[in-house]
Amino acid sequence: MIAALTTSAFIVTAACGAIRLLRGPALADRVIALDVVLISLMGAIAVRAAETGTTTYLDLLVVIAIVGFTATVAASRFIERESTQP
Repeated sequence: MIAALTTSAFIVTAACGAIRLLRGPALADRVIALDVVLISLMGAIAVRAAETGTTTYLDLLVVIAIVGFTATVAASRFIERESTQP
């Protein structure tokens, strides 16, 4: 029961993040929205792993975290270079 409620809360959060990801208006807003969606996905996967008691989902969590971090760093460097150019 609790797992279903938390998973649905993560789905609602991911949907709100996806709307912000699509609407923008700036690239920085989209990067933050992508982080929200990825963290919501990671939370839902963690709830599923805790519910089933298996560790097979933990590898997926690590991969999603690394991809999300790398994408955020790359986008922030792009935004920084874009703002410093004349």
